[in-house]
Amino acid sequence: MRRAAGAAAVLAALLAGCTTGPSLENRGEVTAPPGDSKHLVIGSAGFTESDLLAQMYALLLDKAGYGTEILSVANRELYEPALESGQIDVVPEYAATFADWLNAKKNGADAPPVGSPDLDATMKALRGLAAPRGLTVLDPGRAVDQNAFAVAASYAEQHRLKTLSDLGTSGLKVRLAAGDECVQRPYCAPGLKKVYGIDITGVDPKGVGTTQAKKAVQSGQDQMVLTTSTDATLDDFGLVLLKDDKHLQNADYIVPVVNRSRAGSEGVATALGRLNSVLTTEDLASMNEQVDSWRRLPEDVARAYLEDKGLL
Repeated sequence: MRRAAGAAAVLAALLAGCTTGPSLENRGEVTAPPGDSKHLVIGSAGFTESDLLAQMYALLLDKAGYGTEILSVANRELYEPALESGQIDVVPEYAATFADWLNAKKNGADAPPVGSPDLDATMKALRGLAAPRGLTVLDPGRAVDQNAFAVAASYAEQHRLKTLSDLGTSGLKVRLAAGDECVQRPYCAPGLKKVYGIDITGVDPKGVGTTQAKKAVQSGQDQMVLTTSTDATLDDFGLVLLKDDKHLQNADYIVPVVNRSRAGSEGVATALGRLNSVLTTEDLASMNEQVDSWRRLPEDVARAYLEDKGLL
């Protein structure tokens, strides 16, 4: 039986438990065998894509004979400790981002990042950081949600642009609509200049993938916008993504992360692994669009997708 765990008492208890106490990493080596609890709490970070993934995880686990409930906790500072403590059993995560999060938690905010464009290296680092905390990182699938850069379709056609390399060799001057942090982050303006030779004349601080930022590119005020690879609204603004052909962005493949002592069993891994062979970045973008633009419920979209793929 699956239900939404939105009750205030449940959330309050979880948040209270997250704010105090040492992490598992600080209690010695985790030696408990993988657990197989038959009732699992699935965490969502509260945005559309995370909700969709949590719903798909719940449906797949339901089919495998588990009872599930979904708990929405809006930020990683809260849900990650809850995952360590076993108050949450499963969460959808992003490989490179989560690796860097755990690395900063262990080694400090100024620690060099361990996430990279290399998926194998990123997964190795992530699993090494997760295991001492009692967490198991399951295999990644095909879907990835990472930084992406879009231009107006007319601009791309005019200048024959399909890749970021094309833009770099064009010599065009580019004003980039993005968050203000883009000025310094190595995977944003500095990386575009260093890796692709793109002439970034300035960063217009309109946010990451916001309507305001997209309209600035649509109108020609800016030439490119920072968004994500699963952005479902680009067509609405007449924008197209330029391919990251030199792999500037980190390997933010979607991975399930589980509490080992409660959900580390082969049964859970097998149930969630069924998604890996079918779910693509394009599929996620389409589902995001159905929720954000068509106002469909995440559970309905998730169920329809899994049924269409023969997984339910």
